[in-house]
Amino acid sequence: MSPRILQLTPWPVRRRLLGQAQRRLLPLVPESRRLRVARQIVPLGPRPRLKPITEAPALRVRTASGRLTARRRLDAHPSGVRRENLDRVLDALTSAGIGWFRIPVADLTRTGVAVAEADRNRALGVLRELDAHLEAVAPRVWRLSWPVTDPQGRLTLGPEYGCEVEFWKAEGGNLTGPRSNPVADVVPADEPEIVVAEPVFGPFGAPGGARRYRTREVFTMVSPDRVAFPIDAVYTWVDGDDPAWRARKARALRENGWVAGSNEQTANDSRFVSRDELRYSLRSLHAYAPWIRHVFVVTDDQVPAWLDTTRSDLTVVSHREIFGDTGRLPTFNSQAIESRLHRVPGLSEHFLYLNDDVFLGRPVAPEMFFTPGGLTRFFPSGALVGSAPRTPGDTPADSAGKNNRDLIQRAFGRVLTRKMKHTPHPSRRSVLGEIELRFADRVAATAGHQFRHPEDIALLSSLQQYYAYLTGRAAPGQIRYLYTDLADPQTPFRLARLLHDRHLDAFCLNDTHSSPEAVAEQAALLAEFLPAYLPFPSRWELAIPRAGTVSPRTPVVARQISRAPLSEATR
Repeated sequence: MSPRILQLTPWPVRRRLLGQAQRRLLPLVPESRRLRVARQIVPLGPRPRLKPITEAPALRVRTASGRLTARRRLDAHPSGVRRENLDRVLDALTSAGIGWFRIPVADLTRTGVAVAEADRNRALGVLRELDAHLEAVAPRVWRLSWPVTDPQGRLTLGPEYGCEVEFWKAEGGNLTGPRSNPVADVVPADEPEIVVAEPVFGPFGAPGGARRYRTREVFTMVSPDRVAFPIDAVYTWVDGDDPAWRARKARALRENGWVAGSNEQTANDSRFVSRDELRYSLRSLHAYAPWIRHVFVVTDDQVPAWLDTTRSDLTVVSHREIFGDTGRLPTFNSQAIESRLHRVPGLSEHFLYLNDDVFLGRPVAPEMFFTPGGLTRFFPSGALVGSAPRTPGDTPADSAGKNNRDLIQRAFGRVLTRKMKHTPHPSRRSVLGEIELRFADRVAATAGHQFRHPEDIALLSSLQQYYAYLTGRAAPGQIRYLYTDLADPQTPFRLARLLHDRHLDAFCLNDTHSSPEAVAEQAALLAEFLPAYLPFPSRWELAIPRAGTVSPRTPVVARQISRAPLSEATR
């Protein structure tokens, strides 16, 4: 069966066929060709259509809610579509002279509006006249949405971002809602209305926007189970094809002769290849974590050609800014760079650290990564840290894990056994600064190694989690997650399911070591999957990219704006 025909088959059938190909066909293919064959079998590109896509403003698309008509857009994002749905409903009600007040809803991505039960028939008449996807979701609750899709219909932002209109009854001096919500489903009928900004109603609000919303005071109070502090994101990034950077690396290799006798993953090219993963990881952050305050991209004075460095909510940070007079530059050691990230100027106390091969898979709340009291959450992996002593043949990651284990055992008398998942790593500057002081010699030695060294520790991706846990500043968390190696021929099959189900909070597309012949296949795999999964640009992308990676003498930076805490900024 050809990939085109396979794409046209219903998903349950396609999934069975792909499963059979995994089990029966791939084992018959020489190992060196399995990834190529798997990629040819598994369709990840745009779904073929019996009728060509014209310039029509809308498409019929298949979604979890069934077939919908969606408007085609070049530029959209979930929190923006969510706010557009809300504002259209409120504009229609206001124009008809129907009173309303905004209410919280239990779902992260939807919005809620209360209307008096006495106005129900008139309000439904107004709503039915709108060109919207309208559905009854519960007694006295209706949902409206205007679905949006990318030009090829790969991702549809539909009813999951809709506005839900609830009809509240007047009973004994109170207004009573038709269902429970996170704050209150009964309010005094004569309680005065107040006007507040979008962030009052939850973390999934679209950035910017001056509109304010009528509500009741009880709905403006920040509950004890909600994160109310700013959270930043920090990325590390390198363009291994940059000639100036490659010259620096070659010179450093000549000065570090020990690398030649170390594990092949110490300085292999796979660790420095850029396949535009950062662009798509930022798209996932923009789409699914609009509550991120500021993004910092830490580089060796490199700037991606597509990155908009003029934005006030993004800063490009040079290694020179965070190393200062410590360590040894230039560095090609990710563990050394991680040991300095808490020194990023202007970084908030709470932040997420992401490698560029880590992506959010669907909308997430800040409470997934931090407790409301400020503790970091961590996500232990099922993979174990080897119990044997460190050996010269260990990979750099395994060596660092064992070194972390030794530090934790000496400091706390506990033996860590589990690695951490390759997810965004919730972090606190104060904890990292304390680790730097407590284990000063080991942190300084790691910062001083230009390539990943057997003596290194892994500060951000393992040590801080256990240290914070054992000092009362972290708690285990839950996250639905996928890790897959791009060289694994099973990866295309995993990505096909992910593209269809979109059922994970995060995923990592890692490249530990690839043969030269596999590099092109992996690049083609990502070029199919990432634009299909994340077709809409982020707010940090230029409409017209520059000619190539920039390597300025002085790093390109954007000024970070200061923001008040949530309780002050939203009133």
